[in-house]
Amino acid sequence: MAQKPSIPKGTRDFSPAEMARRNYIFNTIRDVFALFGFRQIETPAMENLSTLMGKYGEEGDKLLFKILNSGDFTDKVDSELWAEPVKLASKICEKGLRYDLTVPFARFVVQHRNEIQFPFKRFQIQPVWRADRPQKGRYREFYQCDADIIGSDSLVNEIELLQLIDEVFSRLNIRIAIKLNNRKILAGIAEYIGAPEKMVDITVAIDKIDKIGIANVNEELRERGLSEESIAKLQPILEISGDTESRLAQLDDILVESEIGKLGISELREVISGVKDLGLRAELDLDVSLARGLNYYTGTIIEVKALDTQIGSITGGGRYDNLTGVFGLPGVSGVGISFGADRIYDVMNTLELYPADTLRGSKIMFTSFGKKEAASALKMLMKMRSEGIPGEIFPDVAKIQKQMKYADAMQIPFVAIVGESEMQEGKITLKDMTTGEQRRLTVDDAIQFLKQH
Repeated sequence: MAQKPSIPKGTRDFSPAEMARRNYIFNTIRDVFALFGFRQIETPAMENLSTLMGKYGEEGDKLLFKILNSGDFTDKVDSELWAEPVKLASKICEKGLRYDLTVPFARFVVQHRNEIQFPFKRFQIQPVWRADRPQKGRYREFYQCDADIIGSDSLVNEIELLQLIDEVFSRLNIRIAIKLNNRKILAGIAEYIGAPEKMVDITVAIDKIDKIGIANVNEELRERGLSEESIAKLQPILEISGDTESRLAQLDDILVESEIGKLGISELREVISGVKDLGLRAELDLDVSLARGLNYYTGTIIEVKALDTQIGSITGGGRYDNLTGVFGLPGVSGVGISFGADRIYDVMNTLELYPADTLRGSKIMFTSFGKKEAASALKMLMKMRSEGIPGEIFPDVAKIQKQMKYADAMQIPFVAIVGESEMQEGKITLKDMTTGEQRRLTVDDAIQFLKQH
């Protein structure tokens, strides 16, 4: 029996219609990146595991897809190692699929530091892989669209990135809320509740408030070794409410004795006031529980949610002060954002936000009635394409009904009929597939007509 074709869980095929929609999203994001002065790079799908491991925290490291060394490598491994999985993995897997685009970017910057100008503004649109449990809006293979500015401490960069986010979602017609926090505020909170050494445990837990609720977060904090006193001191902070200014004022009062906490509040104030002066369309919201699990953030943290559908974060990012340090280039600060293209795609599909002509391929199809007619049609089609009009020819000699049916199924708006009489006159019969109207035109006239319609 033939094997039933399938693909791995958490991955997807995309049809031409789906790719047209996806390209609409990618092209919109790419255009805005270019508008803000970012330049494109690409890095390999796989990196050395030594590059990836230890950069995403304990949770992230577990989700790395490791690649088995090629060929018959397993046959050459000492048989005693099979009883020790950790040692075995390090022997037989030296490479892994990238988990995000930020760590490969940090590696790229250090490796090519003598060829690039700082501050370096780059964008990257490529797939990443995570060995996560697949569910709605969460895939094992998905695209990220990243923009980063590295080699500058200025908060102007954060303000620019928030403007960029606003511009992208405005063009895509998605209403959004931008949630902001600062990692220094989280460090101040850890100090305030008397558990500075538990900073990572606190952030990993409170980042899940939206998903699992405050009671379950408190339970997780207990499991991570926080005292009842620390958990009790944390509660009023997680329940801060009011507008952005009032939340900042409440944090000011709470973190009055924490130097790092006060610095975080000051940075956040500067970013928020800078953005307000620009009059962004998106809602801005200060969220003290926002931690974005990844350990490499050190300053501003950004997360974007769609307002009209429940799907989780569709863009995220933040400031990282020493990501390049682990690769031997310390003290270089960067800030970046990542658009989750696959989640944006799901939002666009749910809300049906694509322009009407997104799925259009060819604007015209030439019929085919024989070799002479096809040769004549190909010349005319070549002229149309040279004028920027996308078109195709039905390749097989077939009944006119079959050819028209194909054009209809492919949503091609016009059909050019080239028969004996058209060839003698050097014209085509142009049929409008929507109205059924036909007109006899020269190729030049047809080109002008198609450009206007």
